[in-house]
Amino acid sequence: MAVRQATAVRDSVAPLGATGPAPGPGGVWRRLRTRPAALASGGVLAVLVAAALAAPLLTALAGQDPYAYHGDLVDSARGGAPHGAFGGASGAHWLGVEPGTGRDLFALLLHGARVSLLVAAGATLLQVVVGLAVGLTAALGGRWADRLLSRVTDVMVALPMLVLAIALTTVVPGDFPRPLLLVLVMGLLGWGGVSRVVRARTMALRGLDFVAAARLGGSGRLRVARRELLPSLAAPVLTYAAILLPSNIVLEASLSFLGIGVKPPTPSWGQLLSTATTWYRADPAYVLLPSGLLFVTVLAFTVLGDAVRAALDPREASRLRVGTRGERAERPLEGGESVHVGTRLAGSGAKSAGTGTRLPRTGAEPPVPHEEKAP
Repeated sequence: MAVRQATAVRDSVAPLGATGPAPGPGGVWRRLRTRPAALASGGVLAVLVAAALAAPLLTALAGQDPYAYHGDLVDSARGGAPHGAFGGASGAHWLGVEPGTGRDLFALLLHGARVSLLVAAGATLLQVVVGLAVGLTAALGGRWADRLLSRVTDVMVALPMLVLAIALTTVVPGDFPRPLLLVLVMGLLGWGGVSRVVRARTMALRGLDFVAAARLGGSGRLRVARRELLPSLAAPVLTYAAILLPSNIVLEASLSFLGIGVKPPTPSWGQLLSTATTWYRADPAYVLLPSGLLFVTVLAFTVLGDAVRAALDPREASRLRVGTRGERAERPLEGGESVHVGTRLAGSGAKSAGTGTRLPRTGAEPPVPHEEKAP
């Protein structure tokens, strides 16, 4: 994941002269449509996000409540293992029940997806906002502000995020809302990469003509940043945010798995996996279902983020226009023959197929002297 983030930073701060302007929404969508993996991952994420947002409605239609305990569905003699096969799956409980409590696993997974995705999305949004503010201030605030904020950013990037998150979440009082705490901790500790991308891109943009014209027109730094720089920063920031989101999902699951994230009875994928470590033999489905959903979600976000990065890369459009496989378009001539576009027709005596007429002489070729015959 660190290698992917480094690649995103490198691609986002490429020289402007080599990359050109970023493509618009129409161009991005056209490129994404040519990638089956991106379409498949986008479809999977659309289903997951829709199910997470509609979790209360779906669980109500199923007649289940993620906070309702059913002691009669577990066997106390076996330590709380569910009755029946496949984790107690039945017509009323499609995916089985939670060992020890008897809560419906389908409702827990839906509400757990809701908590995990909202925490990861909120943390990513906070990281982007803080990173934008720090990066723009460092690039536009003068030499001393740049030095100070750059050193602070280097420290934030070098700090072990998981260790600091564990330390901060353990000292906060227990009555503080845990999802909000995770959003604040993850967002305020993980903005360093965004700040680096924004600063590097802004340093390259501020020397261009349209920024200089805005300054000469009397616009202040805040107005220049809002009207001139932010539209050009959208592509690299979106690229980096698409890579941050799956990282934040994994981090939230890790903190909840360690017991310092979301606390029961609030469901979360990481919290379900933490409880499932003692039931993987008696109830394998209780382990496989949340871990499988977590794997599919992170994989889909990673694939889609990589596709978005490639689609927003202006160099990708240049490679598509030039042609990386040596393919050349063919232009038909009058006689049914065709000639490759961009190839030179040899000599002034070349004839177009089917017409028998000579092609006009180009100005770059010197005239051929006329040879006189001897008398």
